[in-house]
Amino acid sequence: MYEFVSSTLIKMKLCLILVCAVLLYTEAKIQHKDIALVLCSDTEKEQIYGLDGEEKWHADFSQKKGVMTLPEFAHPFSYVEGAYEGAVTNTGICKQNLAVFVEGYKSPAEPKDAPQSSIYSKDDVVLGSKNTLICHITGFYPPHVGVSWSRNDIDVTGEASLSRYYVTDDGTFNLISRLSFTPGEGDIYTCSVEHTALERPLTKTWDVQDTLPSVGPSVFCGVGLAAGLLGVAVGTFFLVKGNNCN
Repeated sequence: MYEFVSSTLIKMKLCLILVCAVLLYTEAKIQHKDIALVLCSDTEKEQIYGLDGEEKWHADFSQKKGVMTLPEFAHPFSYVEGAYEGAVTNTGICKQNLAVFVEGYKSPAEPKDAPQSSIYSKDDVVLGSKNTLICHITGFYPPHVGVSWSRNDIDVTGEASLSRYYVTDDGTFNLISRLSFTPGEGDIYTCSVEHTALERPLTKTWDVQDTLPSVGPSVFCGVGLAAGLLGVAVGTFFLVKGNNCN
C-alpha cells in the first residue's frame, strides 16, 4: 500500500514526502514503515530512504552519488543503478512544487519545532579511561541544527562527530553528536544546540565529578559491618570465657 502525503499538510516549507509505504506482516502482526523523503528549500536539498525511522540510503549531492548507511551486520542490500539520478530529478520537482505552494498559500510562516537535548556518557565513568560523550538532540524541525562542544570553557567542537538526520513518525528530526574524551577530575563539558526555533542556544552541562560513583555509603556500610562483626566476636569471647569459669 502506498500513501502519498502533501508537504503542505505536514511540514509545508521544507519537506515533501513522496512515498510512505506501510508493509503489514499479517502472521507476525508487526508493521514496518518504508520511507522515501525528499527535502528541499531555496538553497538546500536532500533525499533519504529509510525503514522504521532508520536511514538506509541518502543522496550525497556534493559527491554526486548515493550512499548506503546500513549497519555492517545487516544483510547486503543496495538500490538500483540510477537511484542518485532519480534523487536529482526528485529534488528538482520538489523545488518546483515548493514554489507553487508558497505562492498559492501566500508565503505562509515556516513551521518550527524546537529541539530537546540530553548529554550522557557511553560507558561508566572511570578517571583516566577513554570514553565517549553523547549529545542526543530530538524533536526539531526544520532539519538543520548547529552543535558545539566545550571542555572547561574551551571549544572542542572540532573533535566531535555528527550523525545523519533521523526522521520520526511525526515529521520532526533527531541527531546524535559524539565526543571522545578522557575524563579528568573536575572537568566540565557542555553541548550547545542552535536552531531557528530557539531564541538562544540550548546548552546542557555534564560534570565529571557528578557522574563518578560515590564511595561514601559503601565505606560507611563497610565500617559498620566490620564494627558489628568485631562486637559479635568480642561478645562470643566473653561468653565462652564466662562458661569456662563456672
